[in-house]
Amino acid sequence: MPTESSNTPETPETPDRSREPGQGLTKEEALHRLLEGHWRYLENDRLQRTVTPQCRDFHSQGQYPFAALLGCADSRVSPELIFDQGEGDIFVVRVAGNILGNGSLASLEYAVKNLGVKLLVVMGHENCGAVKAALTTPDAEGAMGFLLREIAPSVAEARLLPEPLLDRAVECNVKHTVSAILERSPTLRSAVDEGSIRIVGIVYRLTSGDIEFHTTVG
Repeated sequence: MPTESSNTPETPETPDRSREPGQGLTKEEALHRLLEGHWRYLENDRLQRTVTPQCRDFHSQGQYPFAALLGCADSRVSPELIFDQGEGDIFVVRVAGNILGNGSLASLEYAVKNLGVKLLVVMGHENCGAVKAALTTPDAEGAMGFLLREIAPSVAEARLLPEPLLDRAVECNVKHTVSAILERSPTLRSAVDEGSIRIVGIVYRLTSGDIEFHTTVG
């Protein structure tokens, strides 16, 4: 739960370890900060933030996010809003269906190796259009075909689980992406094994605003 008044503006004049890699947070502290922000979002008690020339100058000198997030490109699931975070706080990678392409994987590796992030989040969401397409369209050409093939194993797994099918497929897709990160990136796999980072897979519920945890590694 938030311990500070959410009516206090956040300004760069009093940064809290914000010039350190990952803002100096451990993986546990980073997750706690995200959850505090999400609670503020649910309570409609978000921090007041203003973007001034001083803010822009502060952030122009470098970026120090405390978490990285791979999420869907859906316009209804902005991580900065859902977790009530400001400029420079979350390193966000967004692609339809929160699938793991080479660009997305390289971005997550960059966040860990170069920015010092200790927490990686994979976020799917209720009624995901990309997952729905994978349920109804067996194949497609070009880039869309690549996206659907990435989601196909999750669809196959979800068909063996209790209904509702779309919800189960969204959840399986999040877990599949977390597994793919570990399988395709020796860098991130090693960081997890060493205990230096944590990867969590969550699903955001559009109707309630809640988040559900479906997998945690590290």
